[in-house]
Amino acid sequence: MSEQLIVPTMAEMMAEGKTPDILFWVGSAGSYDDRAKKITKAFVKILNKAEVNFAVLGTEESSTGDVAKRAGNEFLFQMQAFMNIELLNAYEVKRIVTCDPHSFNCLKNEYPGLGGNYEVVHHTQFIKELINTGKIKISSNTFNNKRITFHDPCYLGRANSEYEAPRDVLNTLNATLIEMKRSKSTALCCGAGGAQMFKEPEKGDKDVNELRTEDALKTNPNIIATGCPYCMTMMSDGVKVKEKENEIQVLDVAELIAQAQGL
Repeated sequence: MSEQLIVPTMAEMMAEGKTPDILFWVGSAGSYDDRAKKITKAFVKILNKAEVNFAVLGTEESSTGDVAKRAGNEFLFQMQAFMNIELLNAYEVKRIVTCDPHSFNCLKNEYPGLGGNYEVVHHTQFIKELINTGKIKISSNTFNNKRITFHDPCYLGRANSEYEAPRDVLNTLNATLIEMKRSKSTALCCGAGGAQMFKEPEKGDKDVNELRTEDALKTNPNIIATGCPYCMTMMSDGVKVKEKENEIQVLDVAELIAQAQGL
């Protein structure tokens, strides 16, 4: 049975003389990576269920340039940024929501200096908003007696000091939330940030994602929750290396909320 997702584009809405309340910035991982696409779909299901007036850029969306900047190519970053800012400003975008903390950080903190001023919200913050305003209700027992540990994405946590929103959302699930020893401001990176995702790690005795997965496994979880598509890849790989993929699920906060609503 194929579910019908309603995903209007900015171009379609403008053609009809409508203005969305938010632009959902999908990001490159959410658009192309098969695992991250599931996060995108889960978030769209939540938006549809809450009847949020949103749109995406669709084929007009391009990379934020974040990875180029982190890898040291400032010229390429600025080219990408100026192109995106021109488009966003032409559509008079005011509020952007994204599931990718890298896009979140880049659009929020690095675009204003180049003329792109928007209110940028991470999807966990937006889901919290929907719960607080009663637009979505969590009443199921899907995750009762489940042990969940949350891995803080670097660009959401330490870079932007947002630790509470994902936890507040997870606390609505009636599960047991267990913190890793290294969490919040002392959390360990999953190993993907700063464009490290796209290169082989430097020589050492262990990959960073294995080390971080060990932190998570010490909490004896049923589920490792993340709020970033890159963390999703690294933690999933770590769970596979530890041969625990049959016992432990790695799920994005949006996927957990969608499941709890039976979406």
